Amino acid sequence: MFSLFHSVKGQHDEERQARRYRELIRREAQLGGTLFGPVPDGVRREFFCLDPDTWVWHEEWVDKNGERHTITTRYDVRPNGVLKAQDGLPYTMVSLEEGKRLYKAAKMYHKLVHKELYNR
Repeated sequence: MFSLFHSVKGQHDEERQARRYRELIRREAQLGGTLFGPVPDGVRREFFCLDPDTWVWHEEWVDKNGERHTITTRYDVRPNGVLKAQDGLPYTMVSLEEGKRLYKAAKMYHKLVHKELYNR
């Protein structure tokens, strides 16, 4: 009985930690989406760090004809440069200029998230 209790309790702790992690990522993504100005009504914009080497930009909106649009860009930071994939297309190496913009955005993101979410 004792080990069963610990097993169930451990599963609940893991589930709780996973939910907390997902909620923090969602909140970070929302904050990151505001880095480049206010998010217009009807637009969902997110920018976040998935792990130390992976950044995601996601945007959704409905145009004036009622058509829904979604763009997701994933940046994978590698020792030899930054790879970018957008909406299922193959990865391509980003230009030096785009890499610099990503680096600047990442610094802004960390500063904003630590200030607003983690009070640092």
